[in-house]
Amino acid sequence: MERYAEKTLAKMYQTPLPYWHEYQWPQQYASDKSTIVDATQVIDISEYLSEEGTLKWEVPEGDWVILRTGMTPTGVKNSPASPEATGLEIDKMSKKHIQKHFDSFIGEILKRIPEADRKSFKEVVQDSYEMGGQNFTDDFISEFQECYGYDPVSFLPVYKGFVVNSEDASNRFLWDVRRLVADKVAYDYVGGLRDACHEYGLKTWLENYGHWGFPGEFLMYGGQSDGIGGEFWSEGDLGNIENRAATSCGHIYGKTKISAESNTCGGPAFSRYPALFKQRGDRFFAEGINNTILHVYISQPYEDKNPGVNAWFGNEFNRKNTWFSQLDVYTEYLKRTNFMLQQGLNVADAAYFIGEDAPKMTGITDPELPVGYQFDYINAEVIEKYMTVENGLLTLPHGTQYRILVLPKLETMRPELLTKIKLLVNDGAVVLGPAPNRSPSLQNQPEADEKVREMAAHLWGDIDGLKSKFHTFGKGLVLNGMTMEEAFSLINCEPDCKLPEDNSIHFGHRTLPNSEVYFVTNQTNDCKIFSPEFRVENKQPELWQATDGTMRKLPAFEQTKNGVKVPLKLAPYESVFIVFKQKATNKSGSKLEDNFPNPQTLAELNGPWIVQFDPALRGPENSIVYTSLEDWTSSSNEQIKYYSGAATYSGSFNLKELPGKEQVFIDLGKLSSMAKVKVNGTSVGGVWTPPYKMDISKAIKEGENTVEIEVVNTWVNRLIGDQNLPEDDRETWTLVNPYRKDSRLQPSGLLGPVVVSSLKY
Repeated sequence: MERYAEKTLAKMYQTPLPYWHEYQWPQQYASDKSTIVDATQVIDISEYLSEEGTLKWEVPEGDWVILRTGMTPTGVKNSPASPEATGLEIDKMSKKHIQKHFDSFIGEILKRIPEADRKSFKEVVQDSYEMGGQNFTDDFISEFQECYGYDPVSFLPVYKGFVVNSEDASNRFLWDVRRLVADKVAYDYVGGLRDACHEYGLKTWLENYGHWGFPGEFLMYGGQSDGIGGEFWSEGDLGNIENRAATSCGHIYGKTKISAESNTCGGPAFSRYPALFKQRGDRFFAEGINNTILHVYISQPYEDKNPGVNAWFGNEFNRKNTWFSQLDVYTEYLKRTNFMLQQGLNVADAAYFIGEDAPKMTGITDPELPVGYQFDYINAEVIEKYMTVENGLLTLPHGTQYRILVLPKLETMRPELLTKIKLLVNDGAVVLGPAPNRSPSLQNQPEADEKVREMAAHLWGDIDGLKSKFHTFGKGLVLNGMTMEEAFSLINCEPDCKLPEDNSIHFGHRTLPNSEVYFVTNQTNDCKIFSPEFRVENKQPELWQATDGTMRKLPAFEQTKNGVKVPLKLAPYESVFIVFKQKATNKSGSKLEDNFPNPQTLAELNGPWIVQFDPALRGPENSIVYTSLEDWTSSSNEQIKYYSGAATYSGSFNLKELPGKEQVFIDLGKLSSMAKVKVNGTSVGGVWTPPYKMDISKAIKEGENTVEIEVVNTWVNRLIGDQNLPEDDRETWTLVNPYRKDSRLQPSGLLGPVVVSSLKY
């Protein structure tokens, strides 16, 4: 019995990376039959316990184990929090206690702010839940009995490792406990706080996951909140499962905005800049994130201390960062991308069912989804309550549709859910996966298991997953033993966006009544030339650039049997929107050069360059003349070598004549970290990611043209340089400074080559 308890409890502790297998309980080994407790012999003797704690019970003959159980706080404190805001975690399974917490915290704030002054107070945030689980609450026994129809008291010894009736019955009881905990965490904690907020016109927002002991089911948990969000770090793996958790929840529960705490990080402070955020950010845009929350902005109380207050985590988006003056160039990209991805409905072909087990923080794509398709995770609640079939497609009330429902390789399913799946298949749905053979619950046994087996026999028929792999039922189809490629082929579902098989290109798709919007992102540091085939019929492709807001038709495309094939060329980490909204009238073949013509060089700016650093940031007082472009860190002048801030490069080029209807661009080559450009005194915009190129057509003139390029780097080099000075002479200060005098300097400045060229689209 002790070994049974040890193994069961150990499995309930989740790891920092809670992937699918972390939540699957292994089959328990058989116990010594002589130690198994008969449920009918478990007697509740609470009435014989006095208020002082003395037990007065006339013990019947026999050998008895007296087990005293009770409910106590877990002892876990909230974190991170300031000392005065630190205390025990509240009961996450009680609406009453959630209301009390709201009244004692947010309620007190509301009392102090007149209603007329609360216009900017709109949301209450629940961050990712990382404080472990709980397994009991007030009235848990009565709610359990109401939910499952049997008295849990005789099974309470299972909490302490005793086997009641059998290993199977004890495991089923624990399954029921975990499922009820997850349901109450969703409806009492998240739903309870939501209801409390709504009384004051506030909404809730949360991240629907948690590490180190998440006690809920991530989809149901997020579904009860008004707003939903994921997160990602600018490098590493955090975000790889969290954002799909958020986007799937948003898509199946009909939430228009799906946020992400974006660009969080650890590691060297101030070392990053927007170009380094792009790959990860665009990856999660493709997964469905469409509302960027920059992390982090810290209030700066000290005017005389730069770069100021920071933390060990997050990137600094505050006014004291060197590149804050050029941040608008990056945020314009984010705003355009978010706007586009909030339009219409998400398109995904596969809905991967996560199973009914709890706790659960992610799903599994098994069989693996082929390149060119998208998916969402889906839960039992949404299938049972909201899913119908329209024209053979699994359909949700807000309009989201799927071609196929994929079941995980589990043996269990409750009869209520299987009844709904049977109805969906009968109405025309396609389901892929193994047949369940029993219910996971102790509820209504053995009748529940019998119902599952009976319905499964009707739905799966003679499928054995080997010779027989599909079975028709009503208007629908049940499949098993197939890859996703085979399943999609069988139901004639072509890729939504046929892409290179190396997975170097990711995509997302939004559908509108009269338009199809695809987001396509190059996730590599190489230029990519490829011809994706979009599942669109006879429409003109257009290329929309979120970096600068430009839009143009792509003249070269080919209408194929299954869609529209478009030659594309993407720079390293470049992302574009391919939009289809007009009927195709002119198909000029599939030559890449028609969509991406080769530029014609008009001028090369080889120098000299006059560079003005900012003396207020300890740059040289006088301007510096560069005959050729070079990295600031290679300079022998320490005012340049360790310079952090903006510097302006002034140069010129000559145009003998204007190029007519062609567009004229300036390409800055390479630089670190961001730049804004003026031509002939007119601002033409800025760049923050490759290709560092912008349209200057409206600013040029015949003859001599002047160029001013303001380049800004990070705080890294100055922070390193100041480590070479006595502490009293250092002018920089920051709360968390990881740099030493021998730390590696960061390449900085305009590196070029700078070229002016023309293009005719």
